[in-house]
Amino acid sequence: MSETIETSDGSSRTIRRGEFVALMAAVMSLGALAIDGMLPALDEIAATFGIDDPNRRQLVVGVYLLAAGVGSLVPGALADRFGRRRILFASFAFYVGISLLCAVAPSYDALLVLRAIQGVGVAGLSVVPSAVIRDRFEGDRMARLMSTIFIVFMVVPVLAPTFGQAILNFADWPWVFVGMAVLAAVVWAWAWVRLPETLAHDARQPLDFGSVARNLFATFRTREAIGYVLGSGLTFGAMFGYINSAQQLVGEHFGAGENFPFIFGATASTLAVSSFANSRIVEKFGARRVSHTALVTFIVISAAQVWASLYQGSNLELFVPLMAGNLCLLGFMGANFGSIAMQPFSEVAGAASSAQSFIRMSLGAVMGIAIGQLYDDSARPLAFALLACSLLSLVLVLFSERGVLFRRPRQARRYLAAHGIY
Repeated sequence: MSETIETSDGSSRTIRRGEFVALMAAVMSLGALAIDGMLPALDEIAATFGIDDPNRRQLVVGVYLLAAGVGSLVPGALADRFGRRRILFASFAFYVGISLLCAVAPSYDALLVLRAIQGVGVAGLSVVPSAVIRDRFEGDRMARLMSTIFIVFMVVPVLAPTFGQAILNFADWPWVFVGMAVLAAVVWAWAWVRLPETLAHDARQPLDFGSVARNLFATFRTREAIGYVLGSGLTFGAMFGYINSAQQLVGEHFGAGENFPFIFGATASTLAVSSFANSRIVEKFGARRVSHTALVTFIVISAAQVWASLYQGSNLELFVPLMAGNLCLLGFMGANFGSIAMQPFSEVAGAASSAQSFIRMSLGAVMGIAIGQLYDDSARPLAFALLACSLLSLVLVLFSERGVLFRRPRQARRYLAAHGIY
């Protein structure tokens, strides 16, 4: 199937939907590569710069995540004013340039500063694709497309540690950053040639940085959105906590050693499976029914994680399927939560995407750093964090839905009206 999209200069380009999905997934995947591709290199980076505290090496990942969350506040508003392509290409330039600078960082502190700059500069790679997709789709159809993109996108967490490890088998850790720059340059060229401008001239918004604050506050004021934004921030924060401490937890505590990239990839691969399944069922059952069911199941598995951490603390064979289950369920939650939260903001999709990404990523990154720094040579901190974050996420979703779960929007409105809640 092809989509004919009017460009900003009045001409048109035709891009097949399959290529569009693959391109958007490739763009969004670069952020995941910058996170997961680093995991096998953390030991070598720490050794190079004489970092003795094992938890401090996590900051190579945590600082990037936090900076990406903060940086995501701006590119959406810029994309609403100047168009999607310009801001996307500026983010590509940051990704390539700062990756190369990271490869020659003279100290660990300099590396962390560069990672922070990189996170801020490349935030558009996660924000702008959501706005591009929202330009063309909405509702459960958008949720289905996002899930399809997530199928491709989630291959990266599976392969990224192996990508990093493969480079380390032949070269030192700076070449991991060089490899990232090369892959980003390839996707940049692809987008330059094939991605049309999806924002029409008459839909462009004036550049008013006050609008960034207004859209941020609008997200907090919009009850239908804020619970999903904060809820996804909490659940993904727990996942970031796993990513930050995965090398220590799986590689050292559970004794996986050099098998760590494969075990990490195996658990992460369940996200791709669930995203594929979500793309097939979300239009039939609705984003709310699917994501609410996933969240409740996530809580049950997280409770099992707590039990396992207390009574089966060194059992890798038990930890892996439970962690895989948690990550699998995120595939039914992430795209659906995001699509539901974007529905009230069709007129300012770019700015709304920025505001929501800022809240989601900043909260998730802070939670991820905190969980990672609590690592104590056991799985207990992660297990309790998974349970606490998912329970609070359920409370927030209930707030947005006014206590009504598992219904499509029209059914929910009829139910609430019948009970005098609306």
